[in-house]
Amino acid sequence: MASRCAELALAVLLALALAAPVSAALRVVASTPDTADMARQIGGDRVEVVTIAEGSQDPHKVPVKPSFVTKLNRADALIVNGLGLEHAYIPPLLEVASNPKILPTGPAYIDASIYVQPLEVPTSQSRAQGELHPLGNPHFSMDPVRGKLMAKAIAEGLARVDPAGAPAYQAGLARFTALLDRKIEEWQMLAAPLRGVKAVSYHQDLTYLAERYGIEMVGTIETKPGVPATPAHLEELIDTMKRDRVKLVIREVAYELPLAQKVADETGARVATISSLAGGLGTGSYVDAVEANLKALLGALQGGSSS
Repeated sequence: MASRCAELALAVLLALALAAPVSAALRVVASTPDTADMARQIGGDRVEVVTIAEGSQDPHKVPVKPSFVTKLNRADALIVNGLGLEHAYIPPLLEVASNPKILPTGPAYIDASIYVQPLEVPTSQSRAQGELHPLGNPHFSMDPVRGKLMAKAIAEGLARVDPAGAPAYQAGLARFTALLDRKIEEWQMLAAPLRGVKAVSYHQDLTYLAERYGIEMVGTIETKPGVPATPAHLEELIDTMKRDRVKLVIREVAYELPLAQKVADETGARVATISSLAGGLGTGSYVDAVEANLKALLGALQGGSSS
C-alpha cells in the first residue's frame, strides 16, 4: 500500500512538473552592454540577455573566454553593434560555438548597425592607416540619435527570431524610442556649452558624439587608430593643441590616464574621462551612460575633474 501511494505521489509530481509553464524567454547574447540594455528595454520579460564585453573594456580588445562559447552555443539570438567593432572576438567565438542560426548568415544574427550611415569609411584598405574599420567608424552608439536606429534594428531582429512576440517588441521599441526622444531634447540643451569646444581624444571613437554636440576634434593621442603614441606624434599633437587652444583631453575609461593627464598638463587642457560603452562609468543603462558622458565632459570643461 505504501509503495502504491509513493508511486501515485511520484506520478502527481511528474504531472505537475510537465504541466508547469516553460519559460519562453529568448536566450539572447549581446556583444556590448549598449546592445544588451536596448534588448532588455525592448524585449522585457520575453528575453534573457547576457553580455560579452564589459563597460570598462576596450571593445576592440575583449578577451576571448571559454564561457562565451557556451553562451553562444545555447543562444537563440546574437546581437552585435556591427561595423566591425567586435572583429577581434565575435568571429573566433562563432567559429567554435556550433550554432549556425547566430552566424552572420543566420536568421538570429542581429546587426544593430544596419540603419546607421557610417562616417569615416576608409578609401584605402591599407593597414598603414592603423586599426582598420573597412566599413567605417563603429562607435555610433555614443550618439543617442543613432541609438534610436540601433533600437529599431534590434526590435526587428527579435521579432524575426520570435514572430509571436512581434507586438511586444514593437511596444517595447515605442516606449524606448519615446524615452530617447525626451532625453535627446534634454541632452541638446545640457550639451550646449560643448558646441565649438576643441578637444582631443585618446582613440578615434568620438566622431559621432562630436558631430551630435558640435565638439571640434583636433586629434588623438594614439598615432593612428589602435597604434600607440610615439614621442614625435605627441610633440606635434601638443604643439597643435597649444596653437588651437584645445580645452579638453577626452580619455576613454579603457585607456590609460597618466598619458592623457600629461598631455593635458602640458597644454593647459583638462581631462574628461568618459566611456565608449555603457557601464564604464558605473552606469548600467544606455540612457544613463549617454548622460554620464555628457556630464563628465561638461564637468571638465567647467573646471572640475572627471578623471
